[in-house]
Order: sequence, then C-alpha cells, then structure tokens
Amino acid sequence: MVSHKSMPKLDSLIRSMAKKGFSLLVRAVDKYAPDRLLLFGLHFLDNRVPNRLITLAIKAVERLAPRKLRSTAIAAADEYVPDEVANSRKVCTVLAAVGKYIPDEIIPPESTSKWENLRTKFHIPRLVSSKHK
Repeated sequence: MVSHKSMPKLDSLIRSMAKKGFSLLVRAVDKYAPDRLLLFGLHFLDNRVPNRLITLAIKAVERLAPRKLRSTAIAAADEYVPDEVANSRKVCTVLAAVGKYIPDEIIPPESTSKWENLRTKFHIPRLVSSKHK
C-alpha cells in the first residue's frame, strides 16, 4: 500500500519518466521519420481504411475499455504529456490524424474538459461526419 506521504514523490517520478520518455519519442520521430512516410500513413488512413473498420475499432474500445479506464487515460495524457510533444510538427500531425476519428460519444462526461484540452494542445480537429465515404 502506498502511503499519502509518498504520493507526491511517486507523482514526481511518473511525471519525470513521462517527460523523458515522450521527449525521446519526439526526438526519434522528428529525426528519423521521413515526411513522405508520415504522409503516406495519413493518406492511407483517410483513403484506404474503410469506415466500417474504424467504427468497429471504436465500438471495441467502447465495449472493452471501461469508462473509468478511458477517463484515467485522458487525464494522464492531459497531465503527463509534456509541451515538447505538442511542439513537434510530426507528432502532432499523427495525433491529429488519428484523434479526429475519436467520437465525442466515447469520451466519458467527466473527462470532456480534459479531452478539449488535449484537442487544443495537439490540434485535433473534429470529424464532421464519420460517414463521409
């Protein structure tokens, strides 16, 4: 059992590890991922992946990931992802391309403000209609 005195220390450790891990990921993507590969992946997602598959994946997340887990994941992303990630053009592009397919219906009501923070931070657009194809 974790005592209340060690909670700030644990939080500091998690924040530090998240910052180092995400910073390493951002540097690797910025340095080694070619723009053409990212563009290919994004166009593939938009043009070649059928909406049925995206809808199936969303329904699977809705069924398999409990509301509390989704809420915790959004809160952790909002709290622990450093600003360096948001400053990376390539990482933000990938997050925005994938994030635009996440419908508001699967976001727990208690996490809507944190989800909006993430949308703003990573420039995630709203998908006008998931039935656009």
